[in-house]
Parts: sequence; C-alpha cells; structure tokens
Amino acid sequence: MIFVGTHARSLDDKGRLVLPSKFRTHFAEHGVVSRGRGCVQLHTAAAFKEMVGRLTEQKRNGEIEPRVLWGLGAGSEDVRLDGQGRVTLPLHLREGASLGNEVVICGALGHIEIWNSDAWAAVAPDLDRSVAEAFAHGAGI
Repeated sequence: MIFVGTHARSLDDKGRLVLPSKFRTHFAEHGVVSRGRGCVQLHTAAAFKEMVGRLTEQKRNGEIEPRVLWGLGAGSEDVRLDGQGRVTLPLHLREGASLGNEVVICGALGHIEIWNSDAWAAVAPDLDRSVAEAFAHGAGI
C-alpha cells in the first residue's frame, strides 16, 4: 500500500486522532506507532513486521547494533482504530514529537507520519525542493 496526501487534523485531550477515511481501511485489525524523526510514524502491522525483518537481517550482518531493535521495540506501541476511526497516540510519542492540538497527517508512501503543524510548516518547503531537484536529475525514471 502507498500512503499519499497531507491532512490537517486535531488531537483531542486524550491524544486521539481521527485518521482520514482513505487511510482507515489499511488498519482494520491494528497498526503500530513508533518514533520518527520529528514526528510519530504509523505503520500497518504487515509493514512494521517487514521493517523488523529487514532490521533483524541488518543486525545479523553487523550493519546495525542490537540497540536499534531494542529501541524500536521499546518505543513502539500496537494501536487499534475505534469505531469513529480514531487512533490513540501514546503520551511518550506525542511528547517526543512535540505534538500539540493541531497536527498534520502525511502520507510517507510506506507509512503515515503525524507532525506538529508548526514543525511540518518548517520542513515542507525543503521537501518540495528536494523532490524537484531529484526529478530534475532523473530520479524515479
């Protein structure tokens, strides 16, 4: 599955976030939230399992330290959507990404990212430039 699009949303007082309807069908059973670089990442269970498999192989090959897997496991949480299409983001992940009431949900192709709206506004222009430069140099062809 490929997640695309950017959506402004609000977190309620309990840390619940309504996912855009086009994303919800991919989380019928459950998903996994984890730390991202400046954001919270939401993965489908299958995608998270794949990522753990790749990291486990990299650990076996000595490419990464075991601490990477430990940190990912300790910092991640299984989540389920409620009947209203909401997912509850754990407090430690919200605090780590400085998520306040206003957030932006972004499709990041293989997963979803949840950003503080001000932080997103600061990084988005650089992302647009990076994509334009990559395409100008033949990336994706």
